[in-house]
Amino acid sequence: MRVAVLQSNYLPWRGYFDIISRSDVFVFYDDVKFTKNDWRNRNMIIGADGPIWLTIPCPKDYSVKIHDVAPIDQVWQIKHWKSITQEYRKAPFFTRYSDFFEDFYLKHEWTSLSELNHYLIKSIATRFYGLESRFLDSRDFHLSGTKQERLLDLLVQVGTTTYITGPSARAYIDESIFRQNNIEVAWMDYSRYPTYSQLHSPFIGYVSILDLIFNAGADRRLISPSLE
Repeated sequence: MRVAVLQSNYLPWRGYFDIISRSDVFVFYDDVKFTKNDWRNRNMIIGADGPIWLTIPCPKDYSVKIHDVAPIDQVWQIKHWKSITQEYRKAPFFTRYSDFFEDFYLKHEWTSLSELNHYLIKSIATRFYGLESRFLDSRDFHLSGTKQERLLDLLVQVGTTTYITGPSARAYIDESIFRQNNIEVAWMDYSRYPTYSQLHSPFIGYVSILDLIFNAGADRRLISPSLE
């Protein structure tokens, strides 16, 4: 059982969906503290003058957990859709995929950051890329212990044999403890993604999945290059 555990992000980059594509089970880990100026409520798209931040305005209370965070208002939805339309309306695949995002931004009032992030991530993963991972929520499990102990507890309860994670987790993951629980740690390599045609140069790869979708379509080969 290959399992990934990540906090939900707003329109995350393709590496996030690469992790999902390699997982049998993907667990949203939003019952942890909301972090300031992080990917939970913002991401970048590319404009004519370079990267543009799309930020969901949230209360500046960083003691709350991610799943308790609510956008301050719905005005951001109109602003974000306007920026996306302005920057990508001439992209090759904008017309094909724009209806979904227009519906998301203009026909719903999102009052939960977790809820909107989960909706976008699951929809893009399953409807656009046809990924078959099973999505779970860490709030449905009773977890305890320190940061690593809590994660390990979750993985054991899910029945994990391989834990898939990004390189930044090396700062706190002790692989020997995972091996003691018969769990292998598989580290992601984000260095091998192919480039694709963008509307502006130079090429920038670490941006929202929106850029890839509108410029290159939902091609799974662009989010899941083979690992050796």
